[in-house]
Amino acid sequence: MNKKKDGNKEKTGCGDAVRHPRIVIITGLSGSGKTVALRAVEDLNFFCVDNLPVPLIGALLTRISRNPGSQDVAIGIDIRDRDSLPGFERIIGRLRSRYAIDIIFLEAEPDVLVRRFKETRRPHPLGGNLEEAIASEQKSLAPLKKNADRIIDTTPLSPHQLRRLISSFYISRKKTKDITVALISFGFKYGAPQNVDLLFDVRFLPNPFFIPALKDLDGRDKKVADYVLKHKETKIFLKKVEDLLAFLIPLYVKEGKSYLSVGIGCTGGRHRSPAVVEKIAAAVKKAYTELNVIHRDIS
Repeated sequence: MNKKKDGNKEKTGCGDAVRHPRIVIITGLSGSGKTVALRAVEDLNFFCVDNLPVPLIGALLTRISRNPGSQDVAIGIDIRDRDSLPGFERIIGRLRSRYAIDIIFLEAEPDVLVRRFKETRRPHPLGGNLEEAIASEQKSLAPLKKNADRIIDTTPLSPHQLRRLISSFYISRKKTKDITVALISFGFKYGAPQNVDLLFDVRFLPNPFFIPALKDLDGRDKKVADYVLKHKETKIFLKKVEDLLAFLIPLYVKEGKSYLSVGIGCTGGRHRSPAVVEKIAAAVKKAYTELNVIHRDIS
């Protein structure tokens, strides 16, 4: 009987479609949100295996492949399996010749990871000095990051936002849109977010910070938004960015990209960039995209 493959489905000559399980590997730095990500896909009915030794991935996938149509699988890998990590690149290269595997790598800025560990009072898996442990872990996980399909900086994300973002990748596309767009406002004085696809600087816009009545508000407030958006240069900028996104997003979808992150920064990340992000979000939401709005530097 002839079989034709179509994405995650295999069509037989009788016209029946057999769905092959999706395989996701979730990895990344300790404290970057791997547990949250695994729980997100578990809620989507993925069968989750955490801390699976790298040499055993092949045996698991072989067993799964014997039963087409079985439950989707998510595998968590991290520094706890450091002894077998050096073989990851070789093993995953061989497996990808047989299976469609999606690898997500989570990371965050070192100072944020340090803060998270201190807040939870959990020791780092490598022990010792926190900063040194994080640097050592980054080096050990470099091969996993190199092979990742998605690298997500969780620095600006709350657990809820990360959970929603991960879920958006794997909810059936019949229920969601073709691409997920993350709009991130931030302050340049705190550093630009890592791994954004597009970045815009709006520090050229008039600053509400110097208006006493607006200084203590943020860009989500109507008074601040009205001030920022009323200026001619803001209107021109918004039109150009919205036109650019309208041009790029269909091309990204055509290329198979499922996630687009757009960073918009001002000086402190409280007034101009949040106001601009909210305005762009309203335009993008009218299109066909799944949307996440993140105001990184508004506490």
